[in-house]
Amino acid sequence: MRGGQYQVMLLLKCLRNAGHESELLARTGGPLWSAAESAGFAVHAAEVKELWRLSKYATLVHAHDARAHTISAMASRRKFVVSRRVAFPVKRSVASIWKYQRAARYLAVSQFVAEQLLAAGVRQEKIDVVHDGVETPNHLADWQSGGPAIAVDSTDPAKGRSLIEEAARLAGIPVLFTTNLREDLGRASMFVYISQIEGLGSAALLAMSMGIPVVASAVPGLSEAVTDGVSGLIVPNEVSEIAAAMRRILDQPVLAQTLRSNGRSQIADHFTEDHLLRNTLASYEKALAG
Repeated sequence: MRGGQYQVMLLLKCLRNAGHESELLARTGGPLWSAAESAGFAVHAAEVKELWRLSKYATLVHAHDARAHTISAMASRRKFVVSRRVAFPVKRSVASIWKYQRAARYLAVSQFVAEQLLAAGVRQEKIDVVHDGVETPNHLADWQSGGPAIAVDSTDPAKGRSLIEEAARLAGIPVLFTTNLREDLGRASMFVYISQIEGLGSAALLAMSMGIPVVASAVPGLSEAVTDGVSGLIVPNEVSEIAAAMRRILDQPVLAQTLRSNGRSQIADHFTEDHLLRNTLASYEKALAG
């Protein structure tokens, strides 16, 4: 599953724990479908006819991606809200403008994403910034200073794999590109997140929650998740700068420990499950009252 799908699962669990019943519409047989079904949630096909049928009995509909937004605009029989997690600009076609006018509210994953919505003509009073949440481990794991640098295994050309590979070679640090981030972070010396554009960076939040020092790109969304020199190291997308930051983490153990501690504190202050739940419910209440 990708970051957005993990966030859907986390929100479903938080809502259930708070006493709110939810049903999910997802791609049949996909990873989100399987995860939700395994967790005991009612799951249905993400189709127009299903939303039309089920929304009659709902209090509110929450769309989590572009396709869900389109389906909700076409078929929801109740007010609907939309989570916007991606950082690229909103399309300005006639169909897109119509679709964006239909939602009761927008839950932007960062201030940067909120600004993209404003630039597209969405009224400010319809936008709430609702950060991703992360399940925080109960304790800070032992730091594996001799472990590899961990990066996300992605074919997306915007994710900077070649930059990470070159930087790791220059720094003399082994790098592992993973599809099982939570497991592999347990043996990481650092997490390296290089991207050309980012809504927020839930993978960086996960690393911070686990006490893993983060090296991240100096792009707007990531800069909201990671505070340079405090909870991580923010670098331009240049091989030499990335390599230098990676070496600093290994060569300066006091800095590494500071980043680990501050990263956990930043998660506790802004990005917990409780923050996600409270801010989402507040947006739901505004949508229903509007």
